[in-house]
Amino acid sequence: MEAESLIEGATVLLAGVVGVVVGVIAAIAFRVSERQQRAARPEPAPELDEGLVRVLAVLRSAAVVLDDEGEVVRASPPAYALGVVRGDVIAHAAIRDMIDDVRKDGVIRDEELELPRGPVGRGTVMLQVRVAQVGPRNVLVLAEDRTEARRVEAIRRDFVVNVSHELKTPVGALALLAETVQDAADDPVAVRRFAARMQSEATRLSALVQEIIELSRLQVAGALQEVTVVPVRGVVEEAVDRARTTAQGKGITLTTGGELDAAVYGDHNLLVTAVRNLLDNAVAYSGENTRVGVGVTRSGDLVEIAVVDQGIGIAADEQARVFERFYRVDPARSRDTGGTGLGLSIVKHVAADHGGEVTMWSEPGRGSTFTLRIPAAGETAPAEADQRGQDDERQPVEAAAPDDGQDEEVDA
Repeated sequence: MEAESLIEGATVLLAGVVGVVVGVIAAIAFRVSERQQRAARPEPAPELDEGLVRVLAVLRSAAVVLDDEGEVVRASPPAYALGVVRGDVIAHAAIRDMIDDVRKDGVIRDEELELPRGPVGRGTVMLQVRVAQVGPRNVLVLAEDRTEARRVEAIRRDFVVNVSHELKTPVGALALLAETVQDAADDPVAVRRFAARMQSEATRLSALVQEIIELSRLQVAGALQEVTVVPVRGVVEEAVDRARTTAQGKGITLTTGGELDAAVYGDHNLLVTAVRNLLDNAVAYSGENTRVGVGVTRSGDLVEIAVVDQGIGIAADEQARVFERFYRVDPARSRDTGGTGLGLSIVKHVAADHGGEVTMWSEPGRGSTFTLRIPAAGETAPAEADQRGQDDERQPVEAAAPDDGQDEEVDA
């Protein structure tokens, strides 16, 4: 019996050992098979080359990558902002045609397209579009916004054309007058008359060149280089002083008033130029023996310098264009007064450089009011600023007390 028990125990033990060995072998075989299958399984190819993705990330242009089905694989934020991509597809048929052409022959396409900015409305955007094949399956679309560049180019081209035309008129007049003087050498009266005309045309030409220089300087970034606290009283006094001679010739009375002790941040000379141009326009387009006033008010954080005249006024359909360069409400009258059509454009640029604006109100037959609005520097100008111009040899404008509510009258 004991022998049988031993044999039975040994059998059970042997079966257990065999079971463990079989289990271990099975586990090892399973792991080996799994590794073999994993090694044999191909890794999925990346959707886009990693180098291409890095390049697209640093591009400033709108970038779109398409697959062979025309679906958008990757698109940069500017591509959506410019309307190139809408709903994960290329939005414009013109760009889709370029893509189809590239797929056919692989030749890079580069075109400038004027496209709708959105799905509705008449707004457009000018895009420089470049399409190229970047792999067996992908097409790259790059779009650069050229809208502002084209607008600036058109403005520059118009400016050159207008300058050429404006300079040709006085130069041609001077040449003709010189020839006439030469032919009338034996007539002293005619010589004096034509010489006076030549002097007038030369003065007009000089003023035009000077205003072109001023406008060009203002259009350069950083024209406002030295920003200081500028007392408004000094600006108004100097501008009125420069306009006095012309006003006197027409019997026009110049008046100033309001909060003349206000101050602004900016450039004294540029502000004088702006106010002087407003005064020159007011005097030029006002009748004889009328009044032109300069009023200063403080409105919140702004100082408003208003120039009011009793002139011919401006029709409503022309008011939107008065700040354009070389635009004249009355070209014939401008020629008589020597106007260049640049004064209000200069005022607009000076206001913008000072963080302000220029506004207008006008009605035909009742006159015009142009208001220069500039950020204020403080409640009042420094005390010593009131002494500006006292040592100047020019006759100073007599200032009214800021709180008496009365306009001061400047005899012109």
